[in-house]
Amino acid sequence: MELCGAACGYDGSPPVLSGLNLTVERGEFVGLLGPSGAGKTTLLRTLLGAARLFNGDALVEGRSVRERRPRAGYVPQLEAIEWRFPVTVEQAALMGRTAERWAFPWHSRRDKEAVFEMMERLGIAGLAKRHIRELSGGQRQRVFLARALASSPRLLLLDEPVMGVDIKTRDDALHLLHDLNHQGVTILMTTHEINAVAAHLPRVVCLNGSVVADGPPRDALTPASLKRAYGADLRVIEHDGMTMVTESPHRFGASAHARGDEGALTPSLSRQTGEGVGQEPRLRDKDGRVSDQGEGLGDDLHRGERVGGGLHIGKGSGDGLRSGEGLGDGIRSGEGGDAGAV
Repeated sequence: MELCGAACGYDGSPPVLSGLNLTVERGEFVGLLGPSGAGKTTLLRTLLGAARLFNGDALVEGRSVRERRPRAGYVPQLEAIEWRFPVTVEQAALMGRTAERWAFPWHSRRDKEAVFEMMERLGIAGLAKRHIRELSGGQRQRVFLARALASSPRLLLLDEPVMGVDIKTRDDALHLLHDLNHQGVTILMTTHEINAVAAHLPRVVCLNGSVVADGPPRDALTPASLKRAYGADLRVIEHDGMTMVTESPHRFGASAHARGDEGALTPSLSRQTGEGVGQEPRLRDKDGRVSDQGEGLGDDLHRGERVGGGLHIGKGSGDGLRSGEGLGDGIRSGEGGDAGAV
């Protein structure tokens, strides 16, 4: 897919994104980062032909979305779905096959078998006859992922697919996406989870009205690019080959006020306790250069096992992705235990 000088948004409003130039090659796995209102969802909707192109063009498989809407799997944000709609899990998943037989109101045996297979893979086959309003957040997310995958798309667009789900569900979903990517599916997903998700992807694009940074996490997640994207001063550290982003937070609440340390620094990453401190993280300066002035930072942020010892997601990340382990499940003895490590 390719966006060429695109300005896109919605009727009656100024463009949300402008001067947008972005190319995603077949088989890539790309994460879109940026603050709320930066244009992440609008970019996905533009590729679907559901947002207005004021200028420029958007191409999917070489054809403009102005000519026809592309065949792509799409998972919207869960909060955008009307959960009271009278439909079961199976019926919702079967909607993903409708595009192939829009003229007929029924589904073939092949359709049902394909959808059932995907529901089994996602662990929701036993919920087939349940109404979608009766499901948990993680189960709902899997239903719409099954719907998006039902037509075996070559392009998968995901809008915050792991937002608000528990660690195990997030782990399972990212392992599934990793497998799909290795089977040739191009994946473009938005996320607010910098360390838990984006830092593990092969490529990250930071947005805020346009492309702020683009590249591997090591190159895209620098203090300068994050300042431009989020308008905040964020620290970037490198530990065991992983790029991690922290802020300079403060303690809040009455207890902090009573101690007179409202401004005291607290760790942004999950505090880990235990024995065996790994290699000290290294701080990166505003230009992204790695500094060794990280002594003390590691003591506060990473007491315990190694952080970022997990492998990356997507093609080229190696075959050692550990399935069945909790994504970001805190401390794992002898292994990388940072929130978001896969």
